Amino acid sequence: MSRVVTLRRARAAEGEVGHVVELAHSAGGGPRVVAHVERELPEGGIPAYLAARRTGARSFVLWADPERRTRLATVVTASAADGVATYRVLDNRGGLIGTVVREKALHGKGLRTRWTVAQTGCPEAVGHKGRVFWWYVWWLLFGVQVTITVASRLGDWWEPARGPRRIIWRAGGEVPLEFRSDDDEILVRAHWVDQRLAAALSALVRSFDSWLGSPWDDEKEERKRTGRTKK
Repeated sequence: MSRVVTLRRARAAEGEVGHVVELAHSAGGGPRVVAHVERELPEGGIPAYLAARRTGARSFVLWADPERRTRLATVVTASAADGVATYRVLDNRGGLIGTVVREKALHGKGLRTRWTVAQTGCPEAVGHKGRVFWWYVWWLLFGVQVTITVASRLGDWWEPARGPRRIIWRAGGEVPLEFRSDDDEILVRAHWVDQRLAAALSALVRSFDSWLGSPWDDEKEERKRTGRTKK
C-alpha cells in the first residue's frame, strides 16, 4: 500500500509552526498531519539563513506538534558547494535516518538535477528532475516563456509554464519514491521508506522550487515563538 506525503501551509495560531506534512494512504481515508516543519535558523537569524540558502544550504526541524514540544527529526546540511549539496536527516537523538544529495543540473552527473536518497540499511534511490523530452520542449519555448512572464507581471493575464519538475526515484529495479509535480506531493511506494525521511524529502524538494514557483522556506519573516521547547 503506497503513501502520499504532502507539504502545505497550515492554519496555525500565533507562535505555532506554519507548515505541516500530511500523509494519506492510497487505500483510502483522509490525510493526517505527521509533522510540523519549519526552518532552523542559524546564528544571525533570517538574513544568515537566506544568505546560506543561496549556496544550497538548508536546515529544517520536523516537530510532532505545532507548539514545538517534541522533535521528530532534523535536516542539516553536511556540505554545499559547486552545485552539489548533501543533507543529513537525523532522528530526535541525533542518529542518522538517511541522507539526501542534490546535484544541480550541469554541475553534477548530467543535464538534469539529480536527487539521491539513501536510507540507513536500505538501497540507494536515484532520481532526476523532469524527463529529457519535456526539458527539450521547455527550452525550445524558453523565449516565449520569458515574454509570457513579463506580460503576466504587467497584466496578470496568463500564467507562464514552469519547467519539468517530476522526479522518479529508482533503486534496484523498483520505484520507491516519486515526486508528482501536478500536486506537489511525494508518492511513497516502498514499505521500507522511513516516514520521517519522506517528510524531510518533501520539505527539501519543495524548498528548491523553480524561479517561477514559491519555495516555502524563503520567507523574510519568522513566526514569533511562544512557550518553551524540548527535544
